[in-house]
Amino acid sequence: MALDLSIFERFAKTFQKDDIIFSEFEPGDTFYLIQSGTVVIAKIMGDIEKTIDILQPGEIFGEMAILEGAPRSASAIAREKVKALEFNRENFEVLMMGNPQIAFKLLKLFTKRIYDQKRRFMILTLEDVQAKVADVFLMLSETQANVDPEQDERTFKASIDDIAHWAGMSPEECNQVLNSFATQRRIEIQHDQIVVQNINDFARFVASRRKHKESD
Repeated sequence: MALDLSIFERFAKTFQKDDIIFSEFEPGDTFYLIQSGTVVIAKIMGDIEKTIDILQPGEIFGEMAILEGAPRSASAIAREKVKALEFNRENFEVLMMGNPQIAFKLLKLFTKRIYDQKRRFMILTLEDVQAKVADVFLMLSETQANVDPEQDERTFKASIDDIAHWAGMSPEECNQVLNSFATQRRIEIQHDQIVVQNINDFARFVASRRKHKESD
């Protein structure tokens, strides 16, 4: 994200590895823009804390505290030493009013972040591990540009570790699911990419699993 935020350097905060930046369910009135380091976003699901996302420099987190005034929906933990700009409602309004170009880019980024978080949460709510992996491919397909909607085949530049991360499972478990799909000729695993033979087949599969869950 090519934003010049040097004038907001006074809002910079530094967190050490494993520092809890904020916890799920606590009230919040700040959000953060990562300048260096990575941040783990984790959520309690049942009795297990699951990693929802790992955010990189240039990404924003905690924005719902500003947009909705709601309690934290997840925890944020420094994966390593992290430097981030901390914005509260007051200085966020100054940012928005005084820097229209930055404000526009941040609003676009907010929109994407909110969609990404809700979409990944939808994946994690699925109980069927095969449906989770299939839904990851649907999520990736939704963000692909210049794709012929009439074409069923999709190619994704994603590794097994990537798919496992988005599905909220171990690489070993994910690999078993992918190998099962490959045996069924639903996907082809190549050196640096995965080819889904029929994305609409996965869409029907996930929809049926989600409908089944809702009817329980």
